[in-house]
Amino acid sequence: MALRLDGKALAQTVESRLQTQIESLRDQVGRPPGLAVLRVGDDPASAVYVANKEKACVRVGVASYGSYLSGDTPSTEVLRTIQRLNANPCVDGILLQLPLPPTLNKDALLMAIDPEKDADGLHTLNLGRLLKGEQGPRSCTPAGVMAMLRSQSIDPAGKRAVVVGRSILVGQPMALMLQAANATVTTVVHSHTLDLAAYTREADILVVAAGCPGIVGAEHIKPGAAVVDVGIHRKPEGGFCGDVRANEADSIAAVLSPVPGGVGPMTVAMLLVNTVAAWCRRHGFKHGLDDLMI
Repeated sequence: MALRLDGKALAQTVESRLQTQIESLRDQVGRPPGLAVLRVGDDPASAVYVANKEKACVRVGVASYGSYLSGDTPSTEVLRTIQRLNANPCVDGILLQLPLPPTLNKDALLMAIDPEKDADGLHTLNLGRLLKGEQGPRSCTPAGVMAMLRSQSIDPAGKRAVVVGRSILVGQPMALMLQAANATVTTVVHSHTLDLAAYTREADILVVAAGCPGIVGAEHIKPGAAVVDVGIHRKPEGGFCGDVRANEADSIAAVLSPVPGGVGPMTVAMLLVNTVAAWCRRHGFKHGLDDLMI
């Protein structure tokens, strides 16, 4: 049986660190860190994700400035909302919850966020900082994956890594972070790749973020590999599954992240890390979170 990468337990540890950091600096700063999660439309999964983020804010002592706009809100009004949050001195982090209604231009709205308040690390400037190895907010999900690997002393240096999925949200920044950790990222593959298994079987570290339930099974996994499943999908019969067929991977992989309880909690934790780090930077304090923002 594969060792579990327990994202839920690690997220609790990270939240405890953040709570301590906030308590030690709040009086000197004069206010707690502030996070604004902007949700547009009625996507049911987004509603759940936003609620989880708001609960996490309460746990660590981050002030929540969440905003909800209906799905028919014109882009000009969404843009004005982002601009108000940019100008709000109590807001240190802004997250535009994806997906957006199809009438809205995701890229233009993400670009409108102040890059210093970009809590999800998706602004072009921050993706460029990642590419160049400069400091800045990191994309939350891949940063959470890196923290999970480090928590089990899995050093990517010198190992072959394959990322399944090419989104700007996970796949592309995930490959960059693994490269920065001196992994040999042999390829970024996806659901349209022919003979997917030929690539994934070479991976010592396999990160699966294709958004396709059960796309990776026993035939895709190198014995002894570390397999991180980023996907989460609600099953028709109830419960959840990931992009990896966990029952098959369990006997082949050395390390496996569970779904749920794996990457999801760490994504939320890294959102808070980016927010608290921005709060510290704005007020001239060292945040002590560099190990989570590599």
